[in-house]
Amino acid sequence: MLVGIDFDNTIVCYDRLFHRLARERELVPDTVPANKTAVRDYLRSIDRETDWTELQGIGYGPRIVDAEPFPGVRDFIVGCKNAGIRVAVVSHKTRKPYLGEPYDLHEAAHTFLARHAFYRTSDTGLSPLSVWLESTKEGKLERIAALGCDLFVDDLPEFLGEAAFPAATRKILFDPANAYGALASADSASRLASLMRVQSWSEIGALVHGKEGRWAA
Repeated sequence: MLVGIDFDNTIVCYDRLFHRLARERELVPDTVPANKTAVRDYLRSIDRETDWTELQGIGYGPRIVDAEPFPGVRDFIVGCKNAGIRVAVVSHKTRKPYLGEPYDLHEAAHTFLARHAFYRTSDTGLSPLSVWLESTKEGKLERIAALGCDLFVDDLPEFLGEAAFPAATRKILFDPANAYGALASADSASRLASLMRVQSWSEIGALVHGKEGRWAA
């Protein structure tokens, strides 16, 4: 069995980091909640989309070291290795930011995974060779298909609902903020019919490793 996992906002939680970055630059008032979506929505509401784009380059680049893994994600991966289940990380991530300094976002992602012991291969089974950072969404879809992922975890329902998403791959929507209680638009509803929405990595662990073994190998 092979479990595929997205990187940004699925392994990495940016909420406190993006709020901190925005406050350091005096881009948002302290009344804006400490989460990434709130920061983004506030900046867009005051026509500061360029600032938001540049902030992403910093947050996904040199300051990613100040972000945090979502609770339980590393434990889930360790559980997969112990159960003989392979894990691959597959992300849509450009090499450089769209705006701002030309940070190497791929190097930054690997630095995050190393710093948080995801590359302690004896524990997790992960190494840089099992992490795929694709420059386009199409490349990400093709990689999931080429790897033959049995299930894939992602934070975006629109990605899981893509027409080109591999039909044989089970879909798990990671929704820790409960943002997608009412799922998807009518045109993609059929493609999302088999989607399982969860709010924590412990829920995913129960699906894969739990006694029910619903999606176990």
